[in-house]
Amino acid sequence: MKPVALAVLGTTLASLPAIAQPRTPTVRLTCAEAMGIVKAEGSVVLGIGGRTPERFVRDRSLCELTEIAELRFVPTRDNPQCPIGYRCREPDYGDWNWNGD
Repeated sequence: MKPVALAVLGTTLASLPAIAQPRTPTVRLTCAEAMGIVKAEGSVVLGIGGRTPERFVRDRSLCELTEIAELRFVPTRDNPQCPIGYRCREPDYGDWNWNGD
């Protein structure tokens, strides 16, 4: 039974998309290239010059219902602050407008 279970698990893992595999680090791309990848893919994981890879999305529609989209700036070959796209994250206390303005 174990060999069958391992074979099924291996097949399942092999069929998963390579979402966890980061692409070329943003520091090797131009700002336009990095922004183009995010726009074309909609959702993509990219390396950010030595830091942990992050998931970037084209717009808020690719976030979970409870998440907000936060504009992200990353270093690229030609721009140290390239507005690559958005990062989905849960809002924290400071994100809410408590004054009603």
